[in-house]
Amino acid sequence: MQKWDFYIWQQAIGVMTFLAVVAVIAFSCARIGLEYIYHRLTKKPQKVLGKRDKTVIVLGIFGALCIAYGYFIEPYWLSVETVQLYSSKLKASTKPLRIVQISDIHSDPTARLEEKLPTVIRDLKPDLIVFTGDAINCPEGLPIFRKLMQSLAEIAPTFGVKGNWDSRFFRDLDRLGKTGTNELDGNPYQLLVGDNTICVTGLPVDTGKSVHEALTNIPNDEYKIFLFHYPDCLEEMAENHIDLYLAGHTHGGQVALPFYGALMTVSAFGKKYEHGLHKMGETYLYVNRGIGMEGGKAPRVRFCARPEVTLFEVFSSR
Repeated sequence: MQKWDFYIWQQAIGVMTFLAVVAVIAFSCARIGLEYIYHRLTKKPQKVLGKRDKTVIVLGIFGALCIAYGYFIEPYWLSVETVQLYSSKLKASTKPLRIVQISDIHSDPTARLEEKLPTVIRDLKPDLIVFTGDAINCPEGLPIFRKLMQSLAEIAPTFGVKGNWDSRFFRDLDRLGKTGTNELDGNPYQLLVGDNTICVTGLPVDTGKSVHEALTNIPNDEYKIFLFHYPDCLEEMAENHIDLYLAGHTHGGQVALPFYGALMTVSAFGKKYEHGLHKMGETYLYVNRGIGMEGGKAPRVRFCARPEVTLFEVFSSR
């Protein structure tokens, strides 16, 4: 079995187990409810609920509350995560480099957090802002997404790449053009931040270009930030001496369980890079949980995977 197949089966078994438990509890609650209705209609004496039935009812109520929380509360409960890193490539006399990352906006026709984000990000005083893909769920969400990116570009230099939703759905729609956001397609940007020259580059999903091509003519002593939607390329980034590799895509599982984490990540590495900070050699990978939720007409929830804005403070280690 190939590695990809192993991780897909690993995730599928976790999801199926969770759904099976939910189905058993739902069926048991339904049975108890139907028995109650039957006894009320037939006026037959109702049996006293046993300890097991009471437990099932409590679990059913708890499950309903979890669903309500995941639908009405957590998708609107923004988390700002601060990550401190160190690099010998930054000059000792300078202030820390401040980078804000957002990902997986998945804008719908009605805004959720898009109107709140510019104020939150402005207060973080970033030197640059990056977006690591997946802009909209449907064409009707495009004006909301574009307004957000225009507002962010007024705060600090802003860069973005296409995710799988951008590269494969509604491809004729222009997500980033004329928003002030620099769209990356292997084209490196060099920014002067204080006394340091910073390189920002990245690639869209389904590109024919390589990481190495995107770094052509970039000096090794510059601090290099690479944007790519998937978190699956850490080894390649480390081989090319990327300092900070920023990704999204997993949504932190979007639905996760305490102590276990994501039920599914749709990553070739399963839960290995489901969210947060990872390191290989001198390369750091950060996987952002994203802001929005996957497309589709069914109700969408977040559970134990709050929407996230990440602030990186990169200090000199000299």
